[in-house]
Amino acid sequence: MEDKLTGSMFRQMVLSAAAAIEQERQHINDLNVFPVPDGDTGTNMSLTLGSGAQELRNDNDERLDSVAAKTAGALLRGARGNSGVILSLLFRGMSRSFKGKEAADAKEVAAALTDGVTAAYSAVMKPAEGTILTVSRLAAEAAVKYAEANTEILPMFETVYETAKIALADTVNLNPVLKKANVVDSGGMGYCWIIYGMICALKGEALVSGTPAAEGATQSRADFSQFETGDIRFSYCTEVIIRIQNEKDPLVLRDFASRMGDSLVMAADDELIKLHVHVNDPGAIMTEAITYGYLEKVKVENMKLQHNQMIFATDSAAAEVEEPRKKYGIVAVCAGEGMEEVFRQLGADAVVTGGQTMNPSTEDIMKAVEAAHAETVFVLPNNKNIIMAAQQCVDLTENEEVVVIPSKTVPQGIAALLTYDETVEKDELTETMTQALGGIQTAQITYAARDSDFDGHTILAGEYLCLLESSLLCNSRDLEDVKTALIQALAPSSPALVTVYYGSDVTEEDANALAEALGQGLEDCEISVINGGQPVYYYMISAE
Repeated sequence: MEDKLTGSMFRQMVLSAAAAIEQERQHINDLNVFPVPDGDTGTNMSLTLGSGAQELRNDNDERLDSVAAKTAGALLRGARGNSGVILSLLFRGMSRSFKGKEAADAKEVAAALTDGVTAAYSAVMKPAEGTILTVSRLAAEAAVKYAEANTEILPMFETVYETAKIALADTVNLNPVLKKANVVDSGGMGYCWIIYGMICALKGEALVSGTPAAEGATQSRADFSQFETGDIRFSYCTEVIIRIQNEKDPLVLRDFASRMGDSLVMAADDELIKLHVHVNDPGAIMTEAITYGYLEKVKVENMKLQHNQMIFATDSAAAEVEEPRKKYGIVAVCAGEGMEEVFRQLGADAVVTGGQTMNPSTEDIMKAVEAAHAETVFVLPNNKNIIMAAQQCVDLTENEEVVVIPSKTVPQGIAALLTYDETVEKDELTETMTQALGGIQTAQITYAARDSDFDGHTILAGEYLCLLESSLLCNSRDLEDVKTALIQALAPSSPALVTVYYGSDVTEEDANALAEALGQGLEDCEISVINGGQPVYYYMISAE
């Protein structure tokens, strides 16, 4: 048996692990516990590790440190969601441990696994147990214990795998949310599949589908009818890693984040601030965080990466023509042909396909920024989960300046673009467009994908869900109930203009019926109806 881990072995292990996650990502997704369609743990981990696999697929490097560094760098750039960020940190810590090593023995590999866990834990001040952190920590401890008396690499990873499975089975007992849902942790499940894939590579065997955790004690998918989220007050788990560029006290950032949400975790040294917090407004956290330096890590999801790469590869090639750059450019993120047409008619130079369930990566947005061919490019993310990915572009551009207008919804982005004036200086234009965001109320009507109990609302699969800003306004199987609740919520602000953007699953007749109801319920209000063609949301409604 091998007693040294080489670069070529590690490369095959990463490729096999990526294949394992891709194969089982829906199984991992089924463990998630939120009723609205959204990015999932399995998808996020698959896309993140897939970035590493893509980097290594045509690589022939034999040095372990070099292969590990390439993997960590690719995962860092391609991290999607919280689980993807943690996964990238595990590989980042391992890469640092392998630095200077052409190959590594069992003790060195065990130390690298431990350093990976340390890097992941360093992102939080009070890590929650019953997560991928717990599973990876116990697995690394088992590796260290094994290496004290043994030297073979394969049996060590088999020991890591068996320990990880036991730790995964216990996550349901450590986390109250998992206990209610009667499932194990999805991120921990993903970690087990990663180790399983690595073992298959070491054995030279094909992957076999199955469940790495013991069956019986828990369900293979969440029991949402039993799930309650009374303790979860904030909707968005936000992670930011900042490369410090000034003398501002990190404790001030911690105090700011503590006022915005809960589950706050933060670590800081002379170079980095690592922050995790649950909030309803991640854009505010990002805006504050950027004042300390530049963002090194963001929360990103992507469901149409190849599509956008093809579009913007063409746009970028066209932009190579030797022409002077114009003063300003506009990049907007949205989904739906109608929505794209609205932004283009208002002056957007490039539209990135994305939104709920398909958050574009930083690379996608960067390609659009380059295609705009302007000295200064304003980016409208139009979704809370995309703001941080857009902000990453600020420090990645070479030929243009990027200004992110932190629009959290598509209607906010449209409102900002309506104030766009290319004759105004950049700072004044930035302020004007940002101020426009505050004059819009956004309601969104979608459906519940699963049964749940969310924020005190009992939700059944198939019900209409009406979200006002980031809060659940109402849920019902009867759309008339939703209309009534929406009118009651909007009436106190006496909006002068309401625009109804209807989605791909809605007929024009139904959209007009909703508009008529809103017009009757809101006095002295002008109603407009536009075919947005957006997925996920039946309606996006702006009130101003």
